[in-house]
Amino acid sequence: MATPTLRNDAGGSTLHAPRRRRRAPSYIYHRPPFGVQRLPPEPAERTMPKGSNRQWLFVQRPEGAIGKENFRWVESGAIPSPADGQVLVRNLWISFAPTSLLGMLSPPERGGIPLGSVMPSQTASVVVESKLSGWAPGDLMVAFTGWEDYSVTDGHAFIDAYKAPKGIPPNLAVGTYGITGLVAYFGVLEVARPRKGETIVVSAAAGGVGSVAVQIARLQGLRVIGIAGGKAKCDWLVHEAGIEAAIDHRTENVAAQLDALCPEGIDIFFDNVGGPILDEALARLRRNGRVIVCGGTAVYGSPTPPSAPANYLQLCMVNGRMEGLLGRDYFDRCPEAIAALRHWFENGELKSKEDVAMGLENAPDALARMFRGENVGKQLLKIADAPASF
Repeated sequence: MATPTLRNDAGGSTLHAPRRRRRAPSYIYHRPPFGVQRLPPEPAERTMPKGSNRQWLFVQRPEGAIGKENFRWVESGAIPSPADGQVLVRNLWISFAPTSLLGMLSPPERGGIPLGSVMPSQTASVVVESKLSGWAPGDLMVAFTGWEDYSVTDGHAFIDAYKAPKGIPPNLAVGTYGITGLVAYFGVLEVARPRKGETIVVSAAAGGVGSVAVQIARLQGLRVIGIAGGKAKCDWLVHEAGIEAAIDHRTENVAAQLDALCPEGIDIFFDNVGGPILDEALARLRRNGRVIVCGGTAVYGSPTPPSAPANYLQLCMVNGRMEGLLGRDYFDRCPEAIAALRHWFENGELKSKEDVAMGLENAPDALARMFRGENVGKQLLKIADAPASF
């Protein structure tokens, strides 16, 4: 299986190989353990990692663009020890998501990230020591831990920790096979309810979710139009992802291009952006059209509340449907999504586009460049190599 080419300048690479609703926790990223699980006494001797635990602490809520001033670098943190019902993990890869801004802006009582805490993110991590039933040293855990070398976790968070299947590289575990792929998979196949031959338009089509969603739609026999920012992204969508056309919202008139490319209208709009582009799609929605609300990067962090879509009454006129999409609602079906995505990937039908930064010290820059729209594909950061025996 191919692995990405990693560049210190956060360059991108393409990998080629060959509802049940759940009650949201009061705190988005962490919640207390459900209870202590007792295990048999541990072996008398165990090997613990030595050295310090480097960390990025979240210390200032953004008042504009995200930068290093929102975080504090700590190199003297101690490597923690797990209590009963916990595991100690070595974090290998960090996954970045635009929704992290919501937690950074909100106070803890509204589900936000407490100041002074380790900046949370989903990570691919290897278990070093376990006092948690079902986990053993060497297991690859996908969990919400944070921007640090080592973390202790009980596995409970916004999305609970799960074990990555054997043979999956850690970057794919938090990329195409992670929450990114999960959202794209169920968003296209179940929320959108596609029919062969329909036209789907995907905003932020070269981002983490969008780059997977457009390919799944293509595999279902849909006519796929992507909207992205910049020539490199649009070129990748057409020439690598294999979609019919891409609209560059930075240099092209989106409304005019939608008219030209979708003369009979839009059957499905998979929205990761919101704002004016959502209005343009609503205006062109066909009868029984569907709008999938996956994200709103155009309105995240806006100083004023976003106004209602001007064209929302089009849903009434065409018997349309607008539905939100939250990945954690499909967590229990994660193995189903991973199996399908892995099949397509290993058969060369699906490509994984990753934008990889190197080194924990560069985590704030990786997050910031995602909000500047510089990433092509899923924004990841590599902290450390997986163990040789992994």
